[in-house]
Amino acid sequence: MSRALGLLSGGLDSSLAALTLKRQGIDVTGVAFVTPFFGAAKARKAAAALEIPLLVRDIADIHLEMVKSPRYGYGKNLNPCIDCHAMMFRLAGEIMVAEGFDFLFSGEVLGQRPMSQNLSALTTVANYSGHPERILRPLSARLLPVTAMEEDGLVDRERLNDLQGRSRRPQQILARQMGLKSYPAPGGGCLLTEKSFTGRLRDLFTHNPLCTPADVELLKLGRQFRLSPTTKLVLGRHQESNEAIQALAGPEDIVLHVQGFPGPVGLVCGCAADDDLLRAGGIVASYGKGQELPEVEIGLVQGGKNWSLQVAPMERNASNLLLVD
Repeated sequence: MSRALGLLSGGLDSSLAALTLKRQGIDVTGVAFVTPFFGAAKARKAAAALEIPLLVRDIADIHLEMVKSPRYGYGKNLNPCIDCHAMMFRLAGEIMVAEGFDFLFSGEVLGQRPMSQNLSALTTVANYSGHPERILRPLSARLLPVTAMEEDGLVDRERLNDLQGRSRRPQQILARQMGLKSYPAPGGGCLLTEKSFTGRLRDLFTHNPLCTPADVELLKLGRQFRLSPTTKLVLGRHQESNEAIQALAGPEDIVLHVQGFPGPVGLVCGCAADDDLLRAGGIVASYGKGQELPEVEIGLVQGGKNWSLQVAPMERNASNLLLVD
């Protein structure tokens, strides 16, 4: 029995690809990669439904460095799809070699995404991955060149598929034929495709090119204010984000909150000057219960150091000019 390791996002396409091979009697295992931009929750659910093993690997650090400067550039937002797919195939290839799998597969469909899933892009991904001869795309395989796995009899080409184009209807029909009843709606899996998030990420890359995955995690929380080229304020929206912001605070970060009134937690990142802290305190005060007062006290915590500032709540029009969209 041949063994296949597949990139499993948990979406319809990757699930169908895995099921196509499993129905041929191939021993199928999925692998899901975790970064600040996408996780493995959908993949775990899909693997359980498909009754296949799932390997989960955190690649946050190396993936972020690739996103900062992708060899093949970005899509509509900051999504480096060609580089990302190639990286995942390369990493999956290392697992393939180490654990004795025969080949790799994915749920890519020819022509589904004009920029990243045309024939040229699929070839580029395969070559850049380092394992071009070991990659199979079961959903479009009969429209693509014959692979070594098909030639060697590991896979029956006639039982693979010939899907292409952007319509999801052929996949939905195939899912019904295969008895796959539950799967997530397309899209929404990667933050790099979301305009609202990538605006924040561009700001981070511009002002902190050495940023880490922890810095990216902060982008998902609350409101973001650019105080100066070297300093940013992250402001919680509710109790859950307040707690998450405090949990992500590093030893050099400064946590702010209004003294004596309920209100949001703020986190100042970067090299903050006195003016930056006054500006941050004014923003924090303007979102708390004391926003109508002429002046409030802001408590600040940095590591083991505690102090306070008296600030006037900033007018909302002024703070809105500092928002990072």
